[in-house]
Amino acid sequence: MQTPFHQRPMLIDGELCAGTGGEWLASVDPATEEPLGSVPAADGADVRRAVDAASRAQPAWNALAMAQRAEHLRSLGRALGERADQILDLEVRDTGNTITKMRRDVASAIRTLDYFAGLGLEIKGETVPASPGNLHLTLREPYGVVGRIVPFNHPLMFAASRIAAPLMAGNAIVVKPPESSPLSASVLAEICRDVFPPGVVNLVTGLGPVAGDALVRHPAVKRIAFIGSVQTGLAIQRAAAETGVKHVTLELGGKNPMLVGPDVDPAEAAAAAVAGMNFAWQGQSCGSTSRVLVPESMYDEVLERIVAAVDALRLGDPRDPASEMGPMNSRAQLDKVVRYVAVGREDGAQLVAGGARPAQFERGFWHQPTVFAGVDMTMRIAREEVFGPVLCVLRYRDVDEAVAAANATRYGLTAAILTRDLDLALYWARRVQAGYVWVNGQSGHFAGTPFGGVKDSGTGREENLGELLSYTETKTLHLFAREPAWP
Repeated sequence: MQTPFHQRPMLIDGELCAGTGGEWLASVDPATEEPLGSVPAADGADVRRAVDAASRAQPAWNALAMAQRAEHLRSLGRALGERADQILDLEVRDTGNTITKMRRDVASAIRTLDYFAGLGLEIKGETVPASPGNLHLTLREPYGVVGRIVPFNHPLMFAASRIAAPLMAGNAIVVKPPESSPLSASVLAEICRDVFPPGVVNLVTGLGPVAGDALVRHPAVKRIAFIGSVQTGLAIQRAAAETGVKHVTLELGGKNPMLVGPDVDPAEAAAAAVAGMNFAWQGQSCGSTSRVLVPESMYDEVLERIVAAVDALRLGDPRDPASEMGPMNSRAQLDKVVRYVAVGREDGAQLVAGGARPAQFERGFWHQPTVFAGVDMTMRIAREEVFGPVLCVLRYRDVDEAVAAANATRYGLTAAILTRDLDLALYWARRVQAGYVWVNGQSGHFAGTPFGGVKDSGTGREENLGELLSYTETKTLHLFAREPAWP
């Protein structure tokens, strides 16, 4: 039974509240287009209230011992665990992601909170022997107020887990949840109200060009982190640069390659290609390996197996554990996929699976999992991120042609390499332009290993100690030795 349509508040200065303008942003179930609820459509005044609250709360928060900050993070994790079933139900209906995969999101957020809670004592400075007899050292200090903008594909997981590093570093934070699939932010707001001192964590919902832009431009917010599209990342960089000198990190999109070695079993290659596309999230994952590069000698067999596996995927109610793919997140995402399927066909790519709306669904933002063959790197479908269930299969003649094709985009987030040949694995791994590379695997993230991209896929790294340190600034201190004054 669905929760009735109702209004869900945001969190500013320890209070669950509506926006000052009284406007609301509706969210619908992408599987049925039925209304689920609404959140405040915050404006600049709301953002300023949140930043002011964070600015007031930050000094006292920074004055806490590391162990006290860590206990707050672990308390947040415990509270998330207690409400995991409620969050899961809401997230699945609000995002369209399948329930089996989404079960991991709350657990992942809890693990991340616990991981960073244990890293606080690693915020260390250095001593530098810069001159004899004197003491030269560095300290790490928080920025003050951090702004974080999170995406729609894992809204609760990103919102909860990505506050861990800024808070452990001694910052207060203002989070802008996604405008599509924003409802879990209200649950997180309720939990954070009870776990943290007022103003330490603020969650401000609303539209990106309004609330997000106001957060990025606020002069008191010098540290900003964003997960999302390249287009929005560029807009954030421009807005930040127009209002101050700011530290901006961006985890952006990808057109990620999977390079299949000639020694790989075709069945193994096809299974990896389908798994790496993340169809359980409708391909709406920045790390999805949406280009599969296959040797010419085995291309036809691998393609045939990929098509068979994709055609066999079960589309259905994302709340049903048997469903392997749900609807697109929003009408805008569906329209984007439809446009790119048309572009692929116009450019001469061969549509070999999917490519249309599933006939069994009359309503909702549904699209078939789709495969294009005969793709080359002159085609837009091979160079531009779709962020949907569209997989391109390309052929190559030698290992250098494969890596050249892999690198022939503006992106450089992830790459996957399949081969039992260690020499080939190392050859490709050193040459592929990506920030995160899997060999004989795909899609997994591992705590402590830095995740992020090169080229237009972003700046900065997350999920490791470096993320924690990135929320601090370095202060250098020189202590000059003097002769002791004896009485």
